[in-house]
Amino acid sequence: MGGAVLGLLLLAWPAVAPGQGHEVHGANSVYAGEGVAIAWGILKAPVEDQSQVILRIVPRGQPVAAVRIEAVDPFTQKREVVLDGQPLGERLDVRSLRGSFADFPRREVLLYRTVADWQARRPTTIIYYVGVPDTTPEFASQAALDAYLRDALATIQGGQGRKP
Repeated sequence: MGGAVLGLLLLAWPAVAPGQGHEVHGANSVYAGEGVAIAWGILKAPVEDQSQVILRIVPRGQPVAAVRIEAVDPFTQKREVVLDGQPLGERLDVRSLRGSFADFPRREVLLYRTVADWQARRPTTIIYYVGVPDTTPEFASQAALDAYLRDALATIQGGQGRKP
């Protein structure tokens, strides 16, 4: 039975189309690699589905001309654009309602090295997450969330945390 389940799970993850760069599993709520550092946090709301999931992305060494984020249903392959494309700049915060992960649990962070690559939809790298990482902390205030994200990214950029 384990092999059948594994086979079904493998079918749920799409292969990267030719020319679309390579995929990296982000896995944890704090990640550094592929020219970026990423941290996840949750801003709690009275109704759980209304809690906001924040994905903070900062540059880390290599140039990233644009970032696109897509939500994916891994079984039907249906996609929704969360962020169509934006320059990374010094920091990019992307907010999603926690309830949006029910139908579209996979999040893909598509990184483009040049504007031409973004316009042609040719990502250099796709960092993907299957749902909100289990290690994502929750906060009752925006100030506490911001402090955590700032410190987590500073720590991982200082050489600690998960790196590919």
